[in-house]
Amino acid sequence: MMLSLADYRNVIPLQYEQKPPITLTEGEKSAICDEMLGVLLEERNEIAAFSYPYQVKRDLIWGYLNERMPNPVGARFLELQDRLFWAETLERGPVSVDSLEFNGNIALWQGDITLLGADAIVNAANNALLGCFIPHHKCIDNAIHSRAGVQVRLDCSKIMGLQGEPEPAGCAKITLGYNLPAKYIIHTVGPMVGLSPSDENGRVLRNCYVSSLNLAKEMGLKSIAFCCISTGIFGYPNDEAAEIAVGAVKSWLLETGYDMRVIFDVYLDKDLAIYRDILKSIG
Repeated sequence: MMLSLADYRNVIPLQYEQKPPITLTEGEKSAICDEMLGVLLEERNEIAAFSYPYQVKRDLIWGYLNERMPNPVGARFLELQDRLFWAETLERGPVSVDSLEFNGNIALWQGDITLLGADAIVNAANNALLGCFIPHHKCIDNAIHSRAGVQVRLDCSKIMGLQGEPEPAGCAKITLGYNLPAKYIIHTVGPMVGLSPSDENGRVLRNCYVSSLNLAKEMGLKSIAFCCISTGIFGYPNDEAAEIAVGAVKSWLLETGYDMRVIFDVYLDKDLAIYRDILKSIG
């Protein structure tokens, strides 16, 4: 049973609430880490020992949360996590969508998508929709879940439990962004490509963009940032994926007439050059 937004919007929280500014000293962050590690180590039936420097403790938390199954967590743990993660987000310097240079409704930006203060950022997810379980893995799925907090995995688990089957490629689901500058995260599963992409791969990849845009529109959002879906380990050639991405977004904006600001967020220099050429060629 494939779920629509109406099917799960009352199962998880989707009401965005602005978070107040917060700053923490390294000592305060270290003390939070101690308490969080106490909970995480107890879950793992391990003995706590906190004679580590702050950064070591913080890296341990990152890895343990990557491995943690979507089991309930106490209110105190969430309070501590949110204080720490939100303070870190503010320290890292969120990037306002208003600071970007748009040509019409489209902007190209190179950087860490977890810093973008868009209404929604799009996560290139796997079909379990639970994030990456490999500690400290460098994929975007890991980065987004790790910066946002455990609530994202918990929310996705509720959605997937209700759906009762893996998320099909080309579809999309939405959760709050929690401790990210973005209000929401849209999770979409791109196609995995073998030696070369098929026509069906292209159709599915296009649907990732269209499904994400439709979901953002249904939520009344006004800005969305896309990563380079299905490139990297999913195997889609960067140039072909970019052509599909830009074409899908341009067509959607024209067909719907909806006032959505769309950011293509790239991380690699080669993707920056590819998108720059494509966007320049179509005006």
